[in-house]
Amino acid sequence: MVDDEGRTVPVPADVRRVVSIVPSLTEAVAETAPGLLVGATDWCTHPAGLDVTRVKGTKNPDVAAILDLAPDLVLANQEENRLPDLDALRAAGVAVYVTDIRTVDDAFTSLARMLAACGLDRPAWLDDAQAAWAALPEPERRLRAVVPIWRKPWMAVGRDTFTGAVLARLGVDNVLATHEERYPRFDPTALPEHDLVVLPDEPYLFTADDGPEAFPDVPAVLVSGRLLTWYGPSLAAAARELPPLFTG
Repeated sequence: MVDDEGRTVPVPADVRRVVSIVPSLTEAVAETAPGLLVGATDWCTHPAGLDVTRVKGTKNPDVAAILDLAPDLVLANQEENRLPDLDALRAAGVAVYVTDIRTVDDAFTSLARMLAACGLDRPAWLDDAQAAWAALPEPERRLRAVVPIWRKPWMAVGRDTFTGAVLARLGVDNVLATHEERYPRFDPTALPEHDLVVLPDEPYLFTADDGPEAFPDVPAVLVSGRLLTWYGPSLAAAARELPPLFTG
């Protein structure tokens, strides 16, 4: 198997034990083949009730704990996971499959390949999600937005991100999309002209009382971070629930 980074991954012919260190990928596998996952991060909150060994976070996975689970395959992501952790797993003889998803269309093709690496057929939920996004009409107008992801310090979505691509499909253009960094720091008082601020509830939990007050001159749209940033079964819900937030 060849992953999204072009690496040849020595995937066993019969994959029975999978560890995912990316919440989106965890949900994708768990919804497709319950029981295949044996380990996931502390941040893997979906599906509800997932009963597997926890191996800490995406940025600080417990490599020793992962190795103790004797996985046939570890699922990772180019953006969310650190190369030293992945190299440590590879050095220990573990097959590591890395995804790299930066657009909505990337999500459909990448997830299908990743699930195939797990020995799984393309699931119905992936077809449903792709159909839901294909059915969306062209936006009647385009809006300009800033998309914070953190404060103290303020950080936002910048160039070449899945989040920016999702919003673009909905008619919302990220005003920091040309920034040299993918997640730049910024000053709320020194932003390019914009029509609204999009405030997700993860990784920073923005709320009606924590975030909008920093942008008093534009409307604030509070959104589910899972719908805006996760690629997996949530994609179908995103296609239904996000568009009304920007057209209503």
